[in-house]
Amino acid sequence: FLVASPETHEITDFCSFYTLPSSILGNPNYSTLKAAYSYYNVSTKTPLLQLMNDALIVAKQKDFDVFNALDVMQNESFLKELKFGPGDGKLHYYLYNYRIRQAVLASELGLVLL
Repeated sequence: FLVASPETHEITDFCSFYTLPSSILGNPNYSTLKAAYSYYNVSTKTPLLQLMNDALIVAKQKDFDVFNALDVMQNESFLKELKFGPGDGKLHYYLYNYRIRQAVLASELGLVLL
């Protein structure tokens, strides 16, 4: 979704997420878990915390069951306040043909999973 300036009507911020439904096996009441994954967010005027809170509201309105966000880039600034729970383990990624001299902090890394 987009946030536009009321005065100039220019887009100042936006937030996006994608869906990846998962099958639920062996449950007579539910067959699919509808998961939203935070994708690309730009916050210039609206605080990121408020922008992501709005994204949670939109996802709820669209009947998503869960909203996921990685602890990369500036996401740490809203995860705790918006009550995101940690996952059940650490994710490890292997980046082919990518070499760095020293370790990178999660806040310095941007990663898009497709």
